[in-house]
Amino acid sequence: MAARKVQIYLPERRIGQLETILKRHSRRYWRETVPGGQEKYTCIVQQRYTERLLDDLEDIFGDDPHFLAHVELLEAVLPRIEETADSELPLGSDLPPPTALERFFSRDRLNTDEIYDDIEESLKITPSYLITVVLSAVIAGLGMRSGQTAVVIGAMIIAPLLGPTMGMALAATVGNARLGARSALTTATGCVFAILAGWLVGMLVTIDPLIPELNNRTIVQPADVTLALACGAAGVLAFSRGASSALVGVMVAVALVPPLAATGIYFGAGYPEESGNAFFLFLTNLVCVNVAGIVMFLFQGLPPKSWRITGGTLAVWIAMLLALISVMLGHILLGVGT
Repeated sequence: MAARKVQIYLPERRIGQLETILKRHSRRYWRETVPGGQEKYTCIVQQRYTERLLDDLEDIFGDDPHFLAHVELLEAVLPRIEETADSELPLGSDLPPPTALERFFSRDRLNTDEIYDDIEESLKITPSYLITVVLSAVIAGLGMRSGQTAVVIGAMIIAPLLGPTMGMALAATVGNARLGARSALTTATGCVFAILAGWLVGMLVTIDPLIPELNNRTIVQPADVTLALACGAAGVLAFSRGASSALVGVMVAVALVPPLAATGIYFGAGYPEESGNAFFLFLTNLVCVNVAGIVMFLFQGLPPKSWRITGGTLAVWIAMLLALISVMLGHILLGVGT
């Protein structure tokens, strides 16, 4: 089973508090004295307990300048730490016990801090990020223009929008406004550059607007909503378990990169209506990915700082999705874009 080694450094005067906390989260820990009047505790923690241990440590010792904790992944632990309901450590009287669903989904996911770390680097708007976005859009655009599905999949594996998109869903789940703003800015910047790259392709290359790989990005059907919701849910599920970024990228990019590239291509080739339809597909997919992402993060037991903020944000995303679905159904009934 997945486990973590947590090492904690504290002044000797605070070890009583620490041992009380450790007994709630770990059955295996040991102590050693280190230079500088510090005590070092090392404990083996089941992965699903790591997050609540770190939360307790930060609440109690976060203001102590001598406090330090770091987490390492363990590939194996002998004797094994059983992952069963009978082996659970008590949560404490102030916390409700996890539901069977929360226990099932959270048993092998990364803790919130690890997910933050995986996302953090991808939120920086750097030259390499912008170049990657442009290359991904160009590859996707040329692949759609020539009808080569394999080339489009290659563009998805680059996955430049993976981190920012996951960051938006994570920020909404845990109620982190700063993370949400950074993620939204990085996502918006990437979208602009992807559309510009597609626009250049549309300007410089002859485009057949009816080729299926392109034309499919101008038509929004109920199946597209289902696909985007599945991409968002599967992407978050894989991402929060440390899956390959290429794997997660395909899941998410299938719903984001191709319609963005198609938006630019159609606009550059002089087809503004088709360009608008492709952008509408992108908006629908983006909203779906975030709705599914938030729900999946919550299913996995990520702790919101405020259920009011998280619930309100999710409600806004759902309202946007319903509005987009209404427009989509109106187009279908009126025969627009079919």
